[in-house]
Amino acid sequence: MFHLFKKKSEMLKFARSGVRSFTQQAEQTSNRRTNIAVASSTLLSVGMLALYYNVYGPKLSAASPKEEGLHFIKHDWPQEKLLKGYDHASLRRGFQVYREVCSACHALDYIAWRHLVGVTHTADEVKEMASEYEYEDGPDDEGKMFKRPGKLSDFMPAPYPNVESARGANNGAAPPDLSLVVRGRHGGPDYIYSLLTGYVDPPAGVEVPDGMNFNPFFPGTQIAMARPLFDEAVEFEDGTTATTSQAAKDVVNFLHWANEPELDQRKKMGFQVMTVLTILTALSMWYKRFKWAPIKNRKIVYQRPVSK
Repeated sequence: MFHLFKKKSEMLKFARSGVRSFTQQAEQTSNRRTNIAVASSTLLSVGMLALYYNVYGPKLSAASPKEEGLHFIKHDWPQEKLLKGYDHASLRRGFQVYREVCSACHALDYIAWRHLVGVTHTADEVKEMASEYEYEDGPDDEGKMFKRPGKLSDFMPAPYPNVESARGANNGAAPPDLSLVVRGRHGGPDYIYSLLTGYVDPPAGVEVPDGMNFNPFFPGTQIAMARPLFDEAVEFEDGTTATTSQAAKDVVNFLHWANEPELDQRKKMGFQVMTVLTILTALSMWYKRFKWAPIKNRKIVYQRPVSK
C-alpha cells in the first residue's frame, strides 16, 4: 500500500513538472513572438519613414557660393543677448537711414507712426513727421474722398501704390517690405548687414547684365538693388560718423526692432516670471520640509500593556 501511494505521488510530481515545463516553453515562445512582432513593426516604421523622406524630403546637393552666396559675417548684436535690449540711439539713427535712403523703394507695412513714440522719437517729433505726408481719407459728407495730414494712428506711407507699379519702376523686381525682412531671411541681421555692405566690383570673367549688381552675399551673386549706402550719405543728428558700416548697422538695428518691437518688454516679463518662479520654488521646498520633517523623523514605539 505504501509503495502504491509513493508511486502515485511520483507520477503526480512528474505530471506537475511536465505541465510547468510546458507552460514555461509556451511563455518563452509567446515572448519570442512578441519580440519578433515589435522588432518587425519598428523596422517597418523606420523603412516607411526612410521611403517617405527619400520621395518627399528635401533634395541634398552641394551648393557653391555662386548659387547660395557667401556665408554671412557674424556680428555682436546687443538685442540678441539675454540681459540686453535695443540701443535706442542706434534705432533713431537707423530710422533716419530708412527714411532718407530705404523708404524711396521699400515699405514698412506693419509699422505705424505711433510705434515710434518712446522708442526713437518723442510724441511731438513723430506727429510733426507724420504731418509731412498726406493720406487719403473719407468719404466726407458729400461722399467724396479727401486728403489730410498724417496722424499717429496712420501706418508708414508706401513708396508705390501697388506691386505692379513697384515692379515697373525697378526692372521687374518689386522691392520687398522691410517689416519682417530680418526674421524672414536666413541669418537674420547678420545676412542683412552683409548684404548692405557686400557690394564689390565683379571679379574678372564674371559678366553682370544691365540693371543687375554684383554682391557675393546674395544667392546667385546678382541682385537688382543697387548699392544703397555710401560713406557720408547721411548726416546723423547726434554727430556720429556716417560710414557705410555704421549706417548699415543702425538701419539693421531699426529693421530688427520693426520685426520684434516687443522684444524688450518680452525679456523684462521673462525676467520677472523667472524671479517669481524662483521665489515660489524656494517657498515650496521650505514648506515641504516643514510639513514632512516631523513625519519622517518620528518613531513608533510599542509599549507592552501593563497587567493589573
